Amino acid sequence: MAILAAFIVPHPPLIVAEVGRGNEKEVQKTIDSYREIAAQVAALKPDTIIISSPHAPMYRDGFHISCGEKGVGSFADFRAPQVRFEESYDTELAQTLADLAKREGFPAFADSARSAALDHGTMVPLYFIEKHDLDFKLLRVGLSWLGFDYNYRFGQLIAKAVEKTQRRAVYIASGDLSHKLQDHGPYGFDPQGPKYDARLIDVCARGALGELMDFDESFCEQAAECGHRSFIIMSGALDGAKVDAKVLSHEDVTGVGYGVCTFYPQRKDPYVELAKAALTHYVTTGEKLALPAGTPDEMKNTRAGAFVSIHKNGELRGCIGTIAPTEPSVAQEIISNAISAASRDPRFDPITEDELPQLEINVDVLNEPEQISSLDELDVKRYGVIVSNGFRRGLLLPDLDGVDSPEQQVRIARAKGNIRQDEPIILHRFEVIRHK
Repeated sequence: MAILAAFIVPHPPLIVAEVGRGNEKEVQKTIDSYREIAAQVAALKPDTIIISSPHAPMYRDGFHISCGEKGVGSFADFRAPQVRFEESYDTELAQTLADLAKREGFPAFADSARSAALDHGTMVPLYFIEKHDLDFKLLRVGLSWLGFDYNYRFGQLIAKAVEKTQRRAVYIASGDLSHKLQDHGPYGFDPQGPKYDARLIDVCARGALGELMDFDESFCEQAAECGHRSFIIMSGALDGAKVDAKVLSHEDVTGVGYGVCTFYPQRKDPYVELAKAALTHYVTTGEKLALPAGTPDEMKNTRAGAFVSIHKNGELRGCIGTIAPTEPSVAQEIISNAISAASRDPRFDPITEDELPQLEINVDVLNEPEQISSLDELDVKRYGVIVSNGFRRGLLLPDLDGVDSPEQQVRIARAKGNIRQDEPIILHRFEVIRHK
């Protein structure tokens, strides 16, 4: 299984009715959004709820994984000792995560000594979820002062552990936004505070979670946020998946930003996932990926040419393909071309491991080309073109940004094939099935 959905939520104890004692109505929008989140979690019926909290044990040089049989806590520190929690930990998932981290030399540790006492960053979301009759186990993890890339990698390991244990899981990234939005707030006002909140909400609204890595750490520090690393771990757990994103609410009443957002991963395309797996495996190990056991039959039993295109921040980062099949199956064609696009495109340096979270991958599977006699038979949106002169050949895929006419399409293809504009050519057109 995988992460079914992910949510960004704040954790002010104020919104717990027994703590707020009427004052919680000041942030009613946040409460209403929280109730909607809890209803969505209940509808998903997860085996496990994963919560990353800034108030769980936090280390400068590693990550905490709560383990043991259960976690207990209450809002006694906020004058509401009657609101108590006793949550069963998902011990198998926690141990699997710790084992994966150890095998990869990653600094994440299952710590039973500091696992039992639940923190308010964990209990606030549980307060709303527990109002539904759900049978679930909890995985609680802490953040780390290590760089954003480490926090993203930790999220990837969480997703890997979820997949290995076949859990139906939801991810809750607990964290407030800026604490410097107003003079009367807990840390006063800083101009970077509103800027942080606006930028964070914009990223979430667009579902552009990879951009969380682009925030400067000094900017986050000036804004006095507490959730950014939690959000990055969540992003790593989704690992570049395209998401249906929605901002349910954002409030600035107390001088602290409260954002509530939902992210539902879109169904993954097996062609793109195979290319991504092949690229990642090669970049991280230097080895060619073996054909995965779960590869769909249509990919194992069909032969076709295929192109793998890699983009980074909207810019082309590599593209290699084959006009006709060279491998026993289109699946193996994709694996080979993904490796070539990452490491052998002469226009670019080989892709490095630290670039992997920022990459977008498309796969074009080519139908058999057909010869045509004139440009009138081309349509730049529908057809790609192959121009040839003897052994020289240039190809251009269809529906590319900035290519608006058959004349332009053929001119670019000539250049790619090192064929002069005054030399005779043979034209072929082809259609593609684009996977992205």
